[in-house]
Amino acid sequence: MKKVFVSGCYDMLHSGHVAFFEEAATHGDLYVGIGSDKTINELKARKTINNEQERLYMIKALKFVKDAWVNSGSGLMDFVDEMKALNPDIFFVNSDGHSALKEQLCKDLGIQYIVSKRIPHGGLPVRSTTALREECRIPYRIDLAGGWLDQPDVSSLYPGPVLTISIEPDYDFNDRSGMSTSSRKKAIELWQVDIPAGDKEKLAKTLFCFENPPGTKYVSGSQDSLGIVLPGLNKLYYNGDFWPSKIEKILDDNILSWIEKRLWLVPLYPRHSNYDVLSDTDITAENAKKLSEAANKAWEALKEKNIQKFGKAVRESFDAQIAMYPHMVADDIFEVLDKYKDKALGWKLSGAGGGGYLTLVSETPIDNAIQIRIRRAE
Repeated sequence: MKKVFVSGCYDMLHSGHVAFFEEAATHGDLYVGIGSDKTINELKARKTINNEQERLYMIKALKFVKDAWVNSGSGLMDFVDEMKALNPDIFFVNSDGHSALKEQLCKDLGIQYIVSKRIPHGGLPVRSTTALREECRIPYRIDLAGGWLDQPDVSSLYPGPVLTISIEPDYDFNDRSGMSTSSRKKAIELWQVDIPAGDKEKLAKTLFCFENPPGTKYVSGSQDSLGIVLPGLNKLYYNGDFWPSKIEKILDDNILSWIEKRLWLVPLYPRHSNYDVLSDTDITAENAKKLSEAANKAWEALKEKNIQKFGKAVRESFDAQIAMYPHMVADDIFEVLDKYKDKALGWKLSGAGGGGYLTLVSETPIDNAIQIRIRRAE
C-alpha cells in the first residue's frame, strides 16, 4: 500500500473532516499530522475548542486512519520533519489548505501532491469548522485596488480611492494574512459576534478609533475598519486625511455576484515576522497618481462588469503599489505569481502584501484556489 499523508488542525471534528480522510485513504494507508495548540493559536489567533490530545485521540479512532501524531514544528509548514521521516508517496490537501510552499516541498522531495475538491460524503451537508463555531460572523475585507491611498502621506500627494469588499467569514483566514485580521480582532473585542445594527459609517469610525487610540505610533489605515463594517463594494476616496472625504457604495446583487465568480484566492503564508514594508519606499506624486488612476479604472470596470478592463486595472494598481513600496512582495511570492500570470487577467496580494493570499481575476476556474462571498446589505 502507498503511504498517504495529510496535515491540519481538525478542531471540532465533523463530517467534512471524515469525508476528507475517507477520500485520502482511497489512495493508500493514511497518516495524519495535526497542528499543536500553540501552532493553531499563532496561525488563527484563537484557542482550539478541543486540545491537541483530544483531537489526536479522536482522529486515531477513525477507521480510515493508520496512525496520527501532533506535528513538532510551527506555522503553516509545521509538519515538515514528520513528513520527511514518514517519506509518504502522496501528500493530500484540501483546496483551502493548498499552498505553493507545500507543492514545492513535495516536488523537492519527490512526493505526489493531490488537492481534494472537498466533496461531502453521501449527500451530507458541507461542513467547516468556521461555520460550526458560529461564535463570530464579523467579516474580513479585501481591497481590490488603490491600497495605500488610505495613508495620508500617499493621498496628500495625489488623492484617490481604495476599493474594498466585505468578506463573509466562510474561511478561518490566517492571522497576518492581509485580510484585516488585526482590525477584525478589535471588532470582536467591541461587538463579539457580528456587526451591530446602526449607521455603518459611524460604527466603522468607532472601530477605527478603538484600534488607533491617542498615541498610536503607526495608525492602521481606515480602509480596514470600513472594509470590514460596510457591506458590499465600496469606493473610499482619500484626500490627505486618515478618513475618506466621501464614500460611494455598490450593493447591486448582480455586480456583487459577478465579482464573486471572478475572484480567486490562492493561499500563500502569513507575513514573515521581520516583514518591513516601509523600508526603501519611493512615495511620489507620480506614483500616487498612477495608483489613484488605476483604482478609478477598476471602479468603472466593475460598474460595467468588464472583466478585461478590471483585470488590467488591478494589475496597474498592484504595479503602482510595488513602485512605491518595493519590499511589499518577496522574491518567493513573485515565483508563485509567475505560475499564474498566463491563467489570470489581473493579480494582487491581499492587504499590504508580504504574504497572505494571492488574489487573481479570471473568468475561468483557477486550480487549487478558493472563492469568497461578499456580505450583502442587511
